[in-house]
Amino acid sequence: MSVPKILVVIAMLAAGLHLYATSGPSPHDPRNNSGADAIVMLSAQWCGYCKALRSDLDKMGVAYTELDIDVDEGGMAAFRAVNARGVPVLVVGQEVVYGYDPGRSRALIEAAGHPLASR
Repeated sequence: MSVPKILVVIAMLAAGLHLYATSGPSPHDPRNNSGADAIVMLSAQWCGYCKALRSDLDKMGVAYTELDIDVDEGGMAAFRAVNARGVPVLVVGQEVVYGYDPGRSRALIEAAGHPLASR
């Protein structure tokens, strides 16, 4: 007696969902080591919005780590770990900002307790 194909498909989907749900966070996720206030920027040299965000962060006078997804070892792994679809990506503590959003980025940086340089 053979098992109907639909039951095999359902069993495979259930197993996949179980593996996904129990796999835990990626070891490459920058939030693993960022605590509540570290700042990590995922970028690419060719990206104009990355250049603008880099300029904003420099003007704010905050320390940050930049990982180029095309160059830095682990940059692309971090990009995948936060489920990004484009750059820039800004990680502030446990929060992720996808794309260039200067208002939200500044608000999260201020909320994380970073002293900001004058505007």
